[in-house]
Amino acid sequence: MSNKIIFTTEAPAPIGPYSQAVLAGNTLYVSGQIALDPDSGELINENITEETHAVMKNMEAILRAAGYGFSDIVKCTIFIRDMGQFGTINEAYGQYFKSNPPARETVEVSKLPKNVNVEISCIAVK
Repeated sequence: MSNKIIFTTEAPAPIGPYSQAVLAGNTLYVSGQIALDPDSGELINENITEETHAVMKNMEAILRAAGYGFSDIVKCTIFIRDMGQFGTINEAYGQYFKSNPPARETVEVSKLPKNVNVEISCIAVK
């Protein structure tokens, strides 16, 4: 089985030595996404709701580039800087999973890349 690197200009370019996603067989591993505007490279972080939607839109662009969608996601990991923002993040995140949401964990961390408030990665299977 050979791995296929997934890249799209509709999501932010990686800011380090990693790929936006890797397709291994029928399993897609999407790297953690933060709220970077794919065109300008600027952070979208006016508030946590806007930031979470930007993260999800970046993830959606990568999924789409690989021929996947939110309904194919089986697992997400959410890293947040403040568990006090969990409810607001959860509300925005939940809008992308109308039924049968994936398995998930949410972990509070002390710091994230570019000092963002939320980072989300996922695994999708067809």
